[in-house]
Amino acid sequence: MKEIFPGIEIDQNIQFGKPVIKGTRVPIEILIGHIAAGDTIESIMEEYRLTRTDVLAALKYATKLVSEEAVISK
Repeated sequence: MKEIFPGIEIDQNIQFGKPVIKGTRVPIEILIGHIAAGDTIESIMEEYRLTRTDVLAALKYATKLVSEEAVISK
């Protein structure tokens, strides 16, 4: 496992190397999808047995990725 962001890890043998919550197999993309669908942090915590810190780490990681995107206008 390699920690790529606080609370976020990658490992080629877990979820095909996609970022997951540290110490779990829960992909970040799944958590962000739940939030985008309107699920509460509490319901996500319960469904995946995560802490609020875990869910917030996923949001912070997603924010970091979006903030680093380059916008190319035509």
